[in-house]
Amino acid sequence: MVASKVDVTVIRSWLGHSSLDTTNQYARANMQTMRDALQRFDAPSGIRPPPRWKRSASLLDWLDSL
Repeated sequence: MVASKVDVTVIRSWLGHSSLDTTNQYARANMQTMRDALQRFDAPSGIRPPPRWKRSASLLDWLDSL
């Protein structure tokens, strides 16, 4: 059921467990479920500007002088 993306609270109800802790002992994500979850998250897109402190040449020069 977990691999079919059934919510664990629904599984708990079907199995008659009084606690999610009990259900969690049996409901483990398999490798494909974990792979699918990772693929739903995209890598950050675009290039971010450098932090403000790295854009200040005078500050960088001062830091180099320390």
